[in-house]
Amino acid sequence: MRKIAILGSTGSIGTQTLDVISHYPDQFKVEGLAAGTNAALFIEQIHRFKPRKVSIATKELADQLKQQIPADIEVYYGDEGLVEVASRTDADFVVTALVGSQGLPSTLAAIRAGKNIGLANKETLVTAGHIVTSMVREYGVTMLPIDSEHSAIFQCLNGESMENIKKITITASGGSFRDRTREQLQGVTVEEALNHPNWSMGAKITIDSATMVNKGLEVIEAHWLFDLPYEQIDVLIHPESIIHSFVEFNDSSIIAQMGNPDMRVPIQYALTYPERIASPAASLDLARIGKLHFREMDYDRYPCLRMAFECGKIGGTAPTVFNAANEVAVARFLRGEISFLHIEDVIASALDKHQLISMPTLEQIQETDRLTRQLALNIPFGLS
Repeated sequence: MRKIAILGSTGSIGTQTLDVISHYPDQFKVEGLAAGTNAALFIEQIHRFKPRKVSIATKELADQLKQQIPADIEVYYGDEGLVEVASRTDADFVVTALVGSQGLPSTLAAIRAGKNIGLANKETLVTAGHIVTSMVREYGVTMLPIDSEHSAIFQCLNGESMENIKKITITASGGSFRDRTREQLQGVTVEEALNHPNWSMGAKITIDSATMVNKGLEVIEAHWLFDLPYEQIDVLIHPESIIHSFVEFNDSSIIAQMGNPDMRVPIQYALTYPERIASPAASLDLARIGKLHFREMDYDRYPCLRMAFECGKIGGTAPTVFNAANEVAVARFLRGEISFLHIEDVIASALDKHQLISMPTLEQIQETDRLTRQLALNIPFGLS
């Protein structure tokens, strides 16, 4: 039986991970859960899956939690609580499904504790890829991708030599505004941006999909996961989200991974690797779909993706600035403080003002992240 801890259990990936686990109670045991502020859902999860340790965002919520769950469950909160659930349970596999750079310290703690990682928190590799991958090797743990695109590439590479890869291509749905020109993005609303045509995701990731920041983060993550130069990483718009990504080899043959857009499939693959078991997801019916479509990426239409490639190639603290500025910009957009198109302006402005550190320590990464957030919060873009 595989013992699991989940960081971000009330989010989109976390809830779908628990859905997968619920179908196979004889194969998985939930040892730890960590959540943000959705106490009501968290309480339901705790009663259903009976973890030994749990953590929630604040002390106030933790105190409320203790009154409503069994007394033998240990309750923690905040960043220390995340580290506790990540590293100090009997779990052998930790799903890191936190949104944003807050997932980095707890992921590193899990690695140090010898836990294998199911990575759904791409910001961990974006901000500190050189540190994380080095620690994975040092502690001899595995890091399996949960993002559908990286899971697809991982599956396509099974049994293949990395020396034979010509390039990998990450597919992108195009997000909520894939059929709009830049001129038509003037004045779009939060509600419109959150209306993703294919995937059920959290608010932040859905906005990132619309700006193509999400794909940029995935490009940087792929660089670290598969140890490939950026020149061998491509992005292609594929509106149906049926081909999740593909690999082209030196002999010009291509292997692709396909399936309906259902995150439970890559989640389950990570949980059961190297085995495959029956999935609750629906089977793909290509005859019913009939046609698949593809578009070349337009980096003028999606400047955030261009900036992500540039930051990845520069390296150092540039990806940290890109990620932190975007997180603040998205939050400002969701609060109605800036327009949708100003998200990319906040990122560009933060990058312009940054003094690069080429090989940053963890402390320098965290300080860069802090300073960038402070800067991005005060960049004076309005709704005009």
